[in-house]
Amino acid sequence: MMRVFAAVLTCAMFSGSAIAANPWEKFDEPTSGPASSIGSYANGCLVGGEALPLEGDGYQVIRTSRERYYAHPLMIDYLVELAKENKRLGNGDLLIGDMSMPRGGRFTSGHSSHQTGLDADIWLRIGDKQYSRKARENLSPYNVVDMQNYKIKAQKWTNEHAQMVQLAATDKRVARIFVHPVIKETLCKADWPEGRDWLRKVRPWFGHNYHMHVRLHCPKGDESCTPQAAPPAGDGCGKELYSWWPKPKSEQEKKKEQEQLLLAKSTTKKPAKPVYKDQLKLKPLRCQDLVTGTLQ
Repeated sequence: MMRVFAAVLTCAMFSGSAIAANPWEKFDEPTSGPASSIGSYANGCLVGGEALPLEGDGYQVIRTSRERYYAHPLMIDYLVELAKENKRLGNGDLLIGDMSMPRGGRFTSGHSSHQTGLDADIWLRIGDKQYSRKARENLSPYNVVDMQNYKIKAQKWTNEHAQMVQLAATDKRVARIFVHPVIKETLCKADWPEGRDWLRKVRPWFGHNYHMHVRLHCPKGDESCTPQAAPPAGDGCGKELYSWWPKPKSEQEKKKEQEQLLLAKSTTKKPAKPVYKDQLKLKPLRCQDLVTGTLQ
């Protein structure tokens, strides 16, 4: 009966116009006990997570005030090992962005994934020096894609970027790496003497023009974790990739865009504050227990 009441209470917390605050942001530390990624990447939570130390051998965590540097221990180990190997190859520090919150769950703004401690963003900006924590709060993104002409910025994209993606993807723990379609195309066109199998994991996705998003497989033996279907067979460098290219716009569509742009410029309304958007998704029961305090 108490479990039913808790579920009803959680539904009330996640529904209705009264909800604007994100309950997952109230936690400032992980739970204790064995680590478990509960639910799916875009609808779940994290038990027994760990914080990635904010500086390490070959990496620096950025924007630490957001407190999104927690993850499943599997991800912590992966990032530490990746950074060391990347450094051994003579490359600069990895700049680690969003991972997960202390107990996972949905961010108020930004990604809908990163909920189970198995996702991490690695910026394409190379850490060429040791930044202070204050400086790391305000680092500018490093966009390597010419969005207007839909091609790579040759003056920004380097072999170090390509090597970084390859190194990240060849690890067996990795399920997917999301990059902008133009970055995927650039990798597809490169010569890879040691094999191209890892390109299957590199998936095109909009918005990833200044960072790559690494996603790990569900931890072995964790039955609470919902895996994602495997990527399609092949290296993903053909027709599937080019389906992401923008289609030519008609004159009517261009005119409509111009009208909308002029209307936006003439509007003086303040932008709306971000609202927590997970109200309609019912979390797994163990995640509901985290929010209600039943599970500590």
